Amino acid sequence: MTLEEYKKKYTEEDSVGWDCIDTVVEKIYPEQNPQHFAPQLPFALGGTEPIDGISVYTSNEQETHFHYISYGFSELYYSEESVSEEYSNLGFELTFRLKKYSDEDNINWACNLIQNLGKYVFSKEKWFEEYHLIPANGPIRAAYNTDIIALAFVIDKELGVINTPHGEVQFLQMVGLTTKEYQELKENPSTNKTKGLLDKLKESNPLLITDLERK
Repeated sequence: MTLEEYKKKYTEEDSVGWDCIDTVVEKIYPEQNPQHFAPQLPFALGGTEPIDGISVYTSNEQETHFHYISYGFSELYYSEESVSEEYSNLGFELTFRLKKYSDEDNINWACNLIQNLGKYVFSKEKWFEEYHLIPANGPIRAAYNTDIIALAFVIDKELGVINTPHGEVQFLQMVGLTTKEYQELKENPSTNKTKGLLDKLKESNPLLITDLERK
């Protein structure tokens, strides 16, 4: 898309990138209104939470789980400067699949986790790619008895990669790793080793749903 085509199709009121994310998500959840979490004050206006929104859907694929999708690592709004870039801002959004146990499950903590990853990314000027690893510096969920203490990243099987007027966006799914798994990868980290572990997990868990009870 050329800049002139962009200016004819969109206005400064349009959330161009956000709408592109919604379009692909609605194909998976066509009739579901997600729980949506957004900071009271946007980051661009001085807020402390860098991610503008996180939508949480309930999926019954494979087994019932919560499917989190971030809005904030890619270029979400009208931006003539971003037209035809290779990547939309950082070129990814985060997703997370969390096993559901009951209707009483607390899902807010994972939104805080995504916001904390956003703070890390924007403060350190780093970004995530498929098969990257990051420790949680403790249990992935604070004050919860879980052996999941780290995250790996993989392209979300359902959302994949999209092209937007601002460039490519990869949906990178966060996958929880146990202490043993992380220590084994940390000893000799490599893309192939991380891929091998995730491929092995997929054999019994194709969607790579994170289960806080997994040992």
